[in-house]
Amino acid sequence: MSATNGFQHELSAGEGHHHDSSVLVERPPVAAPAPQFASRAIPPPALSPNWVTNASVLWEHRRLLVRVAAVSLILSLLLAFILPKQYKSSASIMPPSNSGASTAMLAALAGRALGGLNGLGGLAGSLLGGNNTTALFVELLRSGTVANHLIDRFDLQHVYRKRYRVDTAKYLARHTTFVEDKKSGVITITVVDTDPRRSRDLAQGYLEELNLLLNRTSTSSAHQERVFIEKRLAKVKADLEQAQQEMSEFSSTHSTVDIKEQTRALVDAAARLQAQMIVEQSSLSSLRQIYGDGNVRVRAAQARIGVLQGELTKMSGTSAPLSTTEASPAGDEGSSNNELYPPLRQLPRLAVPFADLYRKVQVQETVFELLTQQYELARIQEAKDVPVVSVIDSPGIPEKKSFPPRLLLTLLLTLLATAAASAALLFRHRWSQVGPADPRKLLADQIVGSLQARLTNGRSGEPR
Repeated sequence: MSATNGFQHELSAGEGHHHDSSVLVERPPVAAPAPQFASRAIPPPALSPNWVTNASVLWEHRRLLVRVAAVSLILSLLLAFILPKQYKSSASIMPPSNSGASTAMLAALAGRALGGLNGLGGLAGSLLGGNNTTALFVELLRSGTVANHLIDRFDLQHVYRKRYRVDTAKYLARHTTFVEDKKSGVITITVVDTDPRRSRDLAQGYLEELNLLLNRTSTSSAHQERVFIEKRLAKVKADLEQAQQEMSEFSSTHSTVDIKEQTRALVDAAARLQAQMIVEQSSLSSLRQIYGDGNVRVRAAQARIGVLQGELTKMSGTSAPLSTTEASPAGDEGSSNNELYPPLRQLPRLAVPFADLYRKVQVQETVFELLTQQYELARIQEAKDVPVVSVIDSPGIPEKKSFPPRLLLTLLLTLLATAAASAALLFRHRWSQVGPADPRKLLADQIVGSLQARLTNGRSGEPR
């Protein structure tokens, strides 16, 4: 009680004299909190996550991002409408399944068309074991022969505005695709061009050039046989015509048609004349004994014998050998007298050359007939061996463009530009928080300073 009164007395005394001097009041010390409650006493400030920081940076520059998006949208729209339209035309073909001579022909054909490219031998060897020639047809479509013919046919070097022919071929190859279906063997040819009609014509041109290449470079055995028989047939035909002409001239000169039949007919006629003359001579002898030589009947019998003798002499002819003038049409008298048959004595001599000419004509006719039959067979076999491409889907004029996709292109470019601007803002914010003593910032300042020095020296003309 006395202590309390004493403390109040001192406080009142202090209040009464505070204008004279300052009085220090000592407070009892505050005890430190227990260790288990130290961390709870003053909580540290909470750290914000990265996405919140990034979002705040982007929200702070939202107007800039909107302007970037608007500008990129306008530019992408302009680009989408400036880019030329491209049209796609496709065709599907199915190569025939050939084996044997046809497959060997295709292997040789590819070697000739592709100029002996490396790896073609393995390709042809693999095809020789099977019936599928799809891969070989694809290589033929990609060959330089087909590309060069298409370049000349459609004037692609002028259309594509290429200075060199090789660049034109590369451009055409980049805009043409050949898709091979391993299971069905169907080949799909797709051509992309800025003109819808030209894309259709180019796809059709690939089909036509492939058929022409196959037909032009066919090296099958049937083709070679057909070419040989064709040449031989022309030679045999010329020889046959010459032999027929020689036989015709000989027959016209010597009045020979069929030596055997003419000989048989002449011998029979001569025998009948000889028999009639013998009868007339017997009758003449009888008449002479009865009437004498001056009788009319005797003279009539003598006249008949003379006529028969003349006919027999004329029919028999002379036994003189044939001369060169008699063998020619202009020098033969029998031909000028229009005789229907040669003399009987000349028939044996005419039989030998006539038989030679007749045999020559018969041989040439037989050879000509055989070669004609073989020629037709070779043509049929050649048509079977030459592969013909079966067109499944013919190329048509495309109605819609295949490129560019304007809506997708516009959205994609706008998103990319906005994303790039956002990334630049975030990078600048992160970089601004890097201290000046950071090694990365020191390296960047050194690189920037070096580049500025080089630019300054270059502008002033001083040596580096």
